[in-house]
Amino acid sequence: MEYISTRGGTGAVDFEGALFSGYAPDGGLFMPQCIPLLHRDTLRRWSSLSYPELVKELCSLFIPAELVPRNVLNELIDKAFSRFRHKNVVHMSRLKDGLNILELWHGVTYAFKDLSLSCTGQFLQYFLEKKQKHVNILVGTSGDTGSSAIESVRGQKNVDIFVLLPKGLCTQIQELQMTTVIEDNVHVFAAHGNSDEIDEPIKELFADVNFAGKYNLMSLNSVNWSRIMVQIAHYFYAYFQCAPSLDTTQLPMVEIVVPTGGGGNITAGCIAQKMGLPIQLVTVVNSNDIIHRTVQRGDFSLAESVKATLASAMDIQEPYNVERILWLLSGSDGHLIKTLMEQFNISKRLKLPEDLHRKLSETLGSCSASDQDIVGAMRRCWEENQYLLCPHSAVAAHYHYSQPPSFLCLSLLSSIPRCCLAPASAAKFQDALSRAGLASQIPPEISALTAMETRSTALERGQDWTQVLRGRIEAVAQQW
Repeated sequence: MEYISTRGGTGAVDFEGALFSGYAPDGGLFMPQCIPLLHRDTLRRWSSLSYPELVKELCSLFIPAELVPRNVLNELIDKAFSRFRHKNVVHMSRLKDGLNILELWHGVTYAFKDLSLSCTGQFLQYFLEKKQKHVNILVGTSGDTGSSAIESVRGQKNVDIFVLLPKGLCTQIQELQMTTVIEDNVHVFAAHGNSDEIDEPIKELFADVNFAGKYNLMSLNSVNWSRIMVQIAHYFYAYFQCAPSLDTTQLPMVEIVVPTGGGGNITAGCIAQKMGLPIQLVTVVNSNDIIHRTVQRGDFSLAESVKATLASAMDIQEPYNVERILWLLSGSDGHLIKTLMEQFNISKRLKLPEDLHRKLSETLGSCSASDQDIVGAMRRCWEENQYLLCPHSAVAAHYHYSQPPSFLCLSLLSSIPRCCLAPASAAKFQDALSRAGLASQIPPEISALTAMETRSTALERGQDWTQVLRGRIEAVAQQW
C-alpha cells in the first residue's frame, strides 16, 4: 500500500512517510494509491466485531505488516483505547422515532477526535522509538482537535507540539483543555483570529520545504492520513449496529449523518463507501455552509466571513478535506484536482465541473442548520428522550427531525435505518445547553480545569504569526 498526493506532483510514499507528513510537498493531501474493495463475505464476517477489532482490521489493510507487524499493530491500538471511559470505546444510543446516536466521545477530552488521535499517537511513538527521531507537530484547532492532539503526545520526549487556537471562539472548557497542559513539549498559542486564519501560518511553514524538512514538521490535523484511516471504522461499526440483517441477497442500506467541519470524518465515510460498505452519506453543517453549497450547487466558494455559531468546532470556511473527496470522485485525477485547487487558492471561488458536481451530489446528501435549528433539536431530543446532545450532534439530529417519519428506499420498498454520528459530549458546551434551557452535570475532571494553572502565548492581529511560530520552533530545536 502506497500513498500519493491528490495533486499528482509527488512520488509515492509508504504509510510511515504519509504519517510523518502534513501537506504533500506539492500542496496536496496524501491518499492511498488504491482503495481495497471488500467482499460481502468479509462484511458478514466483520459484522460481529467490536469497534477496536474493526479498527485493527481496517488499519491492517492500509499499514503493511512489513512496516508494523500485525501483533504489534493490535497492541498499539489496544493501548490507544485503554484510557476510554466506555467498555466498548464507542456506544450506540437508540432513541425514539428511529434516532440512533453513535457516541464517539468517550475518550479523555470527551470528543470524537480522541479515537483517531490516540491511535495516531501510538503509531508515531512506534516509528519514533524505532528511528530515534524527533518531530515538531503543528496543529490548528477550531475546538477539539487541539486538546485531543495534545493528549496523544503530552510528555513524550521525542515530540514537541505547537497548537494554535482561536482565542474566544472555542468554549471555555475546550480552551482550558489545552492551556492547562503545562508539559514542556506542549506549546499553545491563543490567536486573535478565526479557524481559517490560524491555518494560514501552518500552511506557510509546511510550504517552506527546507524548513519543514530541517525541523521534521508534521501535522495531526485531519490533513494527516492516519486520522482519516482510523475514522473509517466509525462507518463500519455504525452500519453493523443499524443494518437489520446481512443474510439477504442484497445487503441492506444504512444512512449515516455526519456533522462536518474540516471534512475529515465525511472523507472517511466516502472511503468506506468506496470499499463496498452499502451506506448513504449525509454531510450536515452549521451556518458556515460551504460544503452544503458545494453538494447542492457545485459552488465551492467562500462566504464573506466565518459566522460564529453554537456548533463552534464547525465554524470553518475552508474544509480542506473536500480536496480528497473530489480526488476520489474524479477517478484519482491529480492534474484536474491540482488545477481546481490552485484556482480556488487564488480566487477563493470555484465552480465544480458539471460531471464532478454530479458525482458529488450522487455520493452525498447535505443539510445546513441555523443556531435556532440546533437549539430546537437539542430541546426536542431532551423532551422526547431525556438525552442531551452537544450542538454539533444536534446539527445531525436536526436533519433527522426534518425528514418524513418513514424514510423509504423506493427500490426496496423498505425503511432505511439512519445513524447520526455524535462528535462530542454535551457537557463541553454549557453555553449552548443554557441557550436551549437545558443543563448538564459537568464531569469532575472537567470542573477541575477552572482551578488549574494555564499557559499560552498570545498571537495578536498585526503580528507575523508565521515568524512567531518559526522562531519558537527554532528555539525549541536548540534545546535538543
